[in-house]
Amino acid sequence: MENRIRYWRRARGLSQEALGKMIGLGKPTISKLERGDLRLRDVTIAKLVDALGVPANELLGDYAAGVGEARAAEAGAGDAGAAHFGFRRVAVEDKARLVRDVFSSVASRYDLMNDLMSLGVHRLWKAEMIDWLRPTPRMRAVDVAGGTGDIAIRIVERAGGDGGGVIVCDANESMLAVGRDRALDRGVTRGIDWLCGDAEALPLGDASIDAYTIAFGIRNVTRIDRALAEARRVLRPGGRFLCLEFSRLVVPALVPLYEAYSFNLLPALGAAVTGDREAYQYLVESIRRFPAQDDFAALIEAAGLGNVRFRNLTGGVAALHSAWRI
Repeated sequence: MENRIRYWRRARGLSQEALGKMIGLGKPTISKLERGDLRLRDVTIAKLVDALGVPANELLGDYAAGVGEARAAEAGAGDAGAAHFGFRRVAVEDKARLVRDVFSSVASRYDLMNDLMSLGVHRLWKAEMIDWLRPTPRMRAVDVAGGTGDIAIRIVERAGGDGGGVIVCDANESMLAVGRDRALDRGVTRGIDWLCGDAEALPLGDASIDAYTIAFGIRNVTRIDRALAEARRVLRPGGRFLCLEFSRLVVPALVPLYEAYSFNLLPALGAAVTGDREAYQYLVESIRRFPAQDDFAALIEAAGLGNVRFRNLTGGVAALHSAWRI
């Protein structure tokens, strides 16, 4: 029977092994499912719909007997009481704590972590982000999930002047401590305020910010839609939203190499260099769980932001999304 499992797996930048890990099946079984050699159970339909983010009828075609059953499985896949922590499903109330534990573990080695995950290219991506933002001396910005201060320091150094400044808002005190130390080491003693807060409930007033930035942070949020709604709330009319995040490759020939590096080499490097394999395993898995470029753009629009655009960086390894509060 016809199905589009292989098409959507590739469109999401996943190997058969990666998809198998997400839904608890082995690579040979995924291969058989894609060929139509196995009959799907409702629970497997639900897992595939959840993992690939595609409606059951679009994903399966006539593969699943009874479209009504497939749609019921699709509806049941979005358990309101559960969230993804990498490929694991955990209670919503537990995810924030688990993410904090990861970043507390890697806070002192966060730059090294980004170097390993991007082969050092994250510095060029951040420069592109600042270029697109074009900070001005009187711009008031918030950098969310920006505890180490890298984006905030770049904004302050580019903007100059004393009229605006940046609020760094992060849920992790360990990351904020690293950021404060880094700013002092760079001689940045003015223009940055450090605030411990939740991206889903920012401790900022309505329409109080000119620019909202978030780099490599939004995929770790429990409810992305709430974080985006908060971005719109705190932005002034005409305010700018910019998000830098790992994304989906747009060069299919590179997918096998990228998957091998991500799932095999990177966790091993993380274990050897930092002694924390599990943190790197989570970070790789969280990237695969994050929506593709167009899907994330749709979420931004659904939050009420306008003129949404994105740029693929390094063939889609990362993407930079821009929007405005209109």
